[in-house]
Amino acid sequence: MYRLNTAQLKILYTSDVHGNAMPILYGTNEEADLGLAKYATIVKRARDQHENVLVIDNGDLIQGTPLMTHYVKEHSDKENPMVGIMNQIGIDAGVIGNHEFNFGKSILLDAIRQSNYPWLSANLVGKDGMPYFGKPYTIKTLPNGIKVAIVGVTTHYIPNWESPGHIEGIEFKDARTTLKFWVNQIHQEEHPDLLIASYHGGFERDLDTGEATEPITGENQGYAMCQDIEGIDVLLTGHQHRILTGEVNGVLVAQPGNNGKMYGAIDIEMKQEQGKWRLAHKNAEIIPVGDVEPDADIVDYMNAIETSTQNWLDQPTGYIDGDMTIADPFHARVFKHSFVQFIQNVQMEASDVDISVTALLNNESEGFNSTVTMRDIVSNYMYPNTLVVLELTGKDIKLALEKSAEYFVLDENENISVNPAYVNPKPQHYNYDMWEGINYTINVSKPIGSRIEKVTYHGDELTDDRTYHVVLNNYRATGGGNYDMFKDKPVIKEIQKDAVELIHSYFEKHHTVKAEVTPNFNVIKV
Repeated sequence: MYRLNTAQLKILYTSDVHGNAMPILYGTNEEADLGLAKYATIVKRARDQHENVLVIDNGDLIQGTPLMTHYVKEHSDKENPMVGIMNQIGIDAGVIGNHEFNFGKSILLDAIRQSNYPWLSANLVGKDGMPYFGKPYTIKTLPNGIKVAIVGVTTHYIPNWESPGHIEGIEFKDARTTLKFWVNQIHQEEHPDLLIASYHGGFERDLDTGEATEPITGENQGYAMCQDIEGIDVLLTGHQHRILTGEVNGVLVAQPGNNGKMYGAIDIEMKQEQGKWRLAHKNAEIIPVGDVEPDADIVDYMNAIETSTQNWLDQPTGYIDGDMTIADPFHARVFKHSFVQFIQNVQMEASDVDISVTALLNNESEGFNSTVTMRDIVSNYMYPNTLVVLELTGKDIKLALEKSAEYFVLDENENISVNPAYVNPKPQHYNYDMWEGINYTINVSKPIGSRIEKVTYHGDELTDDRTYHVVLNNYRATGGGNYDMFKDKPVIKEIQKDAVELIHSYFEKHHTVKAEVTPNFNVIKV
């Protein structure tokens, strides 16, 4: 749209879509207002209404739903459906997120090769120091001559979570430092009228007060980017699954939640003075996809893989004798639950060790009814984690138990409750671990760091300098969740089947599993 020497630009962007293509919840198969099929309708309408539209995805696109698990297991010889949809939408750029690596590098490289748009990540570099996945930035010149630069960076914290084999040959440079270099480079060489930084990472500080909202680890650097880097007009963020807009040091920022429920809409007004375009006004909104009709072309494109996925999900795989349903996730973390016991048993049998660590991954986990389908398995274990056996000292184990104990606090009524740091700014219930094969007590009345009491293994007190073999998922084994005591510990064994496969195999062997509990931990206040 033009008005004298004024031009309008609309930027639409998604982040952390996590494999949500269709407007359904796979756990229940209920319809839901989310997903790229609906978003495609929104993008088409925007292009009908505005002459200048840029569309960007900010990462964590290809992992997160049973659809994508099934695609990787059974249909990876075909086009990645998330990429196919983005190709049909016609996005201008994508950014690599941390979960892009979860299925291994070959799946990611296939997705990039299949894309009609560039994937940007300036700080993920190869041995030659150049961006590993291609371009650090892209330039879009609009019909009226406005030159827009889009530069992408990814949280460099990925080696703390990902299986080493999935990221072999890639160096994860500091995202803020790298972005600063490329922003300066772009301004010197390209002279854009508008510069957009798309960062698969979030904010480590409150946007208004600047107070730290999480440990300053380097995982999220959005606030520092706005403060330290000159020349960014718009910073698109994600990773934390937050919903926010605002300005930091004059930089317009946004974050549109997760799972394709919402999208970012940034309105830019440019003015031309003496032949040069300059930014006159900018505004950001986060908008629900709502009840728009899903795009018919996308629905048609998805029909075959969606049908195959639904058939796979409805397959019965095993049976439960007793009750393994979860009515209250908090209760299931305070008191040993039969579903948690089940996961521990799966991990110990697969690894042939007798100390195991797992978490109840989120508050939507409902456990298992009497008949267990693949839908039930992937709804309760939604991450493609593999297992690792580490050699840990008794001291390592105690430190890890103390880290888990931080999950609890006493509220104003002296009742045990969840530490707010595990809820805001991002829910992190998956960072509270429960252990099997040892007995222990968490005393929430005691200060953080000294809450663990009475740790025993086979009836004997855990010894600081003795070593023990422990099975845990690959995310935690690399120190994910700030479990630094696990970093660089000897790896005894790696089980390369992911959790869904392991659970399925467990049911194939045992067919019917009894819902039972071996009490081995207490969460108390005294």
